[in-house]
Amino acid sequence: MEKRLIIAIDGYSSCGKSTFAKSIAKMLNYIYIDSGAMYRTVTLYCMRRGFIGNGSLNLSGVLRELTDINIDFIFNPDIDEYETFLNSENVEQEIRNIEVSSNVSRISQIAEVRTRLVELQRKIGIQKGIVMDGRDIGTVVFPDADIKIFMTASVDIRAKRRHDELKSKGTIIDFEEIKRNIVARDIADENRDISPLRRAADAILLDNSRMSVDQQMTWVKEIIQKKRDGC
Repeated sequence: MEKRLIIAIDGYSSCGKSTFAKSIAKMLNYIYIDSGAMYRTVTLYCMRRGFIGNGSLNLSGVLRELTDINIDFIFNPDIDEYETFLNSENVEQEIRNIEVSSNVSRISQIAEVRTRLVELQRKIGIQKGIVMDGRDIGTVVFPDADIKIFMTASVDIRAKRRHDELKSKGTIIDFEEIKRNIVARDIADENRDISPLRRAADAILLDNSRMSVDQQMTWVKEIIQKKRDGC
């Protein structure tokens, strides 16, 4: 029986971490956990409750209702994907919009939010056989993960990918606005006080600026095989 692994994938926004992680999970028949979606879901909840928006943050409101937020990942066989649920409501599409993207870094800086979500993530990972992507998976959530990968790509390429993704979903937004949002997100992620975006010392760097998903999968298959072979 092959050893079941914990695979941690960190990196910058719009690098294709989720697509990459989902593909690995499907290949290995592992559970895929999108940690970014968890923070986006908390952000959406806070936006709906009026705790964040227009530059303001009601921290006491966030903390008061934090335990009321339940997040699940449920597999949808019709699309062959896991979808994100907030208190039993499918919010997979809504958490991907630009408003959530603009507020998620501020929510993710709240220590109590991060502590709660890390607890949930570690609980999921107890049985191993998971692929999780985010910004602090290999440094904070699973510092002893079997395989750690840190993804990056140029800002222009990341902005184009995000633009194409939104366009395919019928959302029309200016390319330069997306680019500005990504740059601002990078700065916030790298400089936040709690769990800033960092490449773990033992993480393998993957710059996928000029790589297709198929090329990335060929690359990671070799990494996984080496790990299983004890190399």
